[in-house]
Amino acid sequence: MSPSNHLPTFNMKVVVQETGLKPDTLRAWERRYGVPNPERTSGGHRLYSQHEIDLLKWLVARQEEGMSISHAVELWQQLESDGQNPLLTMETAVSEPILPHITGEQVDELREAWIEACLAFDEYQAQHLLARAFALFSIETVCYQVLQQGLTDIGKGWYEGTVSVQQEHFASALALRQLEALLVAMPAPTRNGRIIVACPPTELHTFAPLMISLMLRRQGWDVVYLGANVPLDRLEASVAQIKPLLVLLSAQTLTAAAQMLPLAQKLAELGVLLAFGGAVFNHIEQIAGSIPGHFLGNTLAEVPQIVEKLIQTSPAIGNVKKPSKAYQAAYNHFAERRSAIEAYLHASPALAQMPTALLNNTNHEFGNDVEAALHLGDMVMVEANLDWVKGLLLNNHTRLTDMTLQHYLQQYHEAVKAVMDEKLAMPLLDWFA
Repeated sequence: MSPSNHLPTFNMKVVVQETGLKPDTLRAWERRYGVPNPERTSGGHRLYSQHEIDLLKWLVARQEEGMSISHAVELWQQLESDGQNPLLTMETAVSEPILPHITGEQVDELREAWIEACLAFDEYQAQHLLARAFALFSIETVCYQVLQQGLTDIGKGWYEGTVSVQQEHFASALALRQLEALLVAMPAPTRNGRIIVACPPTELHTFAPLMISLMLRRQGWDVVYLGANVPLDRLEASVAQIKPLLVLLSAQTLTAAAQMLPLAQKLAELGVLLAFGGAVFNHIEQIAGSIPGHFLGNTLAEVPQIVEKLIQTSPAIGNVKKPSKAYQAAYNHFAERRSAIEAYLHASPALAQMPTALLNNTNHEFGNDVEAALHLGDMVMVEANLDWVKGLLLNNHTRLTDMTLQHYLQQYHEAVKAVMDEKLAMPLLDWFA
């Protein structure tokens, strides 16, 4: 390499024009990663060499392939330490998805200790363990293998009845505060274009969209995070103002997925790229085929790479299953008669032994699932949720048996036949039959 390439020649304006990076980004990279490393004039102004401009272009190219800036710098330094010239070994750049994969007893032990601290409501110890984890491992490793996996394990305990609602909420709140703090600390965006991340109406779980926002920010994207339970009308107004490259929606429940449908249809009309994901799409695979957009995959770790490809290629939406006219009529009729159905159940002597609070909760959850499945055009989606509800009831209410749920469904069937018009309710009655 010619020594002249290392001569400090160019001011920041030239570097900005050559690389497309913003001055704030250049200063942030210099401060955080030590690259670039410009000389200073007597007046304190930065002067860059051609080599540093080439280095910056190389780093930008790696980002465009889906690599985080920290990993790109590490790769450059590793190649140099191996005696290679990174500018001549472009093929070494990783183009496949880079998924955090650090295993070992240390990560597992930290996660188990964090879970134990959360279950003991020991905030100081839980925060101390996270600080230790961030000192030892990358942000990706801590987020995916400590926070996400830890919350998954705690959620499983809640489902099985070994973890209380209060313990689960305490752990979730700690994890959310940690993600929010990391998000605030991210440097300014380095890439052009904005991405909206939000939850549709009724969706209150924000861990997944916060995690996605953080990982996309680490890749240099300008992410506009709108949070939980975003009204459709306001989100449409925000889309018109922000003009995003991509809108990303997260849903954990069947009801939230159904609430996503009208927005997805509107975005498709406007030609705005939509991606979606969440636990409910992994649990009930049929839903993804009903949403006019692009499914983000089954794991959070895959999302940043999928987003990169979507923005680069803007693929057309595949075939979407639209609800039939019969389903649309059944949905509208059920929404009108739902309160009457639930009143019928409360008056039913056959359910008199069921505690009122439990009956109210079961009516609410099951009614929401039925309404969502009718809206999405497939009552089979309700069946996928029934096993989950059955397990939840059996694990947390020892007096309830499998026959209890079956008995409830039989009474619901009777209520539908008594309250709804038989012709309009046909998709629902067919499913019950």
